[in-house]
Amino acid sequence: MTEMAMQRHPSQLTPTQKVIARRMTEAQAVPIFTATRDVDVTRLVRQRAQVKAAGDRPASLNDVLVACVARALREHPRVNGSYDPAGFVLNDEVNVGVAVAAGDRLLVPVVKAADRLPLEEIGRETARLAEAVRTGAVAAADLSGATFTISNLGMLGVDSFTAMINVPQAAILAVGRVRRVATFEDGTVGVAHVMSLTITADHRIVYGADAARFLASVDDELQATTLAPRS
Repeated sequence: MTEMAMQRHPSQLTPTQKVIARRMTEAQAVPIFTATRDVDVTRLVRQRAQVKAAGDRPASLNDVLVACVARALREHPRVNGSYDPAGFVLNDEVNVGVAVAAGDRLLVPVVKAADRLPLEEIGRETARLAEAVRTGAVAAADLSGATFTISNLGMLGVDSFTAMINVPQAAILAVGRVRRVATFEDGTVGVAHVMSLTITADHRIVYGADAARFLASVDDELQATTLAPRS
């Protein structure tokens, strides 16, 4: 009695999937390292709830992250750069790409000059880009020019993960879900809302201390951000 041969049904790659596969292969050649920092976003979670209770639409945590990461990149130009054998390439612009799953595709629309935009404007731009991706109307210009990328799988219940660099960028930030953790301070038990941020960096241009300081800067920016009703 012979075992029935397994049936295979190969599907042809789309042009976008071919580009993704090529870039992932290129990323494997980059000498990378990762670093993770847990950040306390309890205050931001509470402020978002207060804004919502006041009848306003609060900024998403992802939009807050784009704003905070952009300001931190301004302080850490190598993290916003790329490696070249002839020397480090440092970008004048801070353009933050946001990885978005679009069906069976992975697209990275870009918030241009994100370090110079107020949070409200970043929210409008990410909403515009998300709608363009959803409807298939995203322009090529919206998918080019990123100097750094954020990949957020928190909405899918992922605690933390390691993202692959979007070559030739020097780094990418992977964002996990907001989770509740027990705290103990001054003899009191409490609950905090914590989010894990993991940077994957090209070790040829970004070193361990650089990544640690960048994550600390992002944390500082998050702690300095205040969300309030418009009224």
